[in-house]
Formats: sequence, C-alpha cells, structure tokens
Amino acid sequence: MFYPIAIEAGDDEHACGVIVPDLPGCFSAGETLDEAIKNAKEAITGHIELCVEPGHAIPAVSTIEALATHPDYQGYIWALVDIDVIRLLGGSEKINVTLPESLIDRIDRCVASQPEYKSRSGFLAQVALERITAQASRPEK
Repeated sequence: MFYPIAIEAGDDEHACGVIVPDLPGCFSAGETLDEAIKNAKEAITGHIELCVEPGHAIPAVSTIEALATHPDYQGYIWALVDIDVIRLLGGSEKINVTLPESLIDRIDRCVASQPEYKSRSGFLAQVALERITAQASRPEK
C-alpha cells in the first residue's frame, strides 16, 4: 500500500517533520528529505504492526489529492511511502482455491506486467486486502 506523507521542510536549525494523515499519531522526522522519508517508512511499519497485533483493521489510505487541500497541510511537501502490508499480517497459510482458467491467465498476465505483486498469491492477497480495507472504511448503513 502507498501511504501519503506530509513533509514540513526543515532548515538549518530544524529537521524535516513528517505526518502520516491516514495513521493518527504516526509521525517522524529526518535531517534531510531522504532521511525523513526513510524514517517515515519505519514509523508507518511500526504503527501498522501495532494495529494488526490486537486484530484491528489496517486503516485505508487516502489520495494525496484528497489530503493536500486540507488546511492543516498547506505548504507541505507530499510523498508516497510503499509499505508491504501483507508481510505485516503474519505467517502464510496454504489454501486450495478454484478459479476459471481464463481468470488465472488474466491474473498471471497482470502479475507479469506489475512486479509489485511478486506472485499470483501476492496479487490475490493484495486485492483482497484492498477490498477489505475499502469496505471497512465505508460507513455502516
């Protein structure tokens, strides 16, 4: 998942500050922009690990477009941090899934053209997580 981060530029006396709007209470800093982004990745990973430990849902991610217009983030620099959330969910379990051949072929072509999925299982896990996260973020009727 790509988490947007808001970076407040530093100066000679202050580090770059980082806020992760989708993860309340998750923030970081760094002496340079590169260091701030690297440290933000560590902060996000730690925050998510704490969320999934007691079984809480992983918060959905927003778009930079949606966040950048918020008055609290005026003047911030934006970046996306790629977090392998699937790895943070715990150990793997092998299951047997039956799918139509043509769908398996389409999944395999998608995985081949988008290496971030790494495998057929990685694709299925990522798509399932995105759907569950999106559904959990919708208000109940």
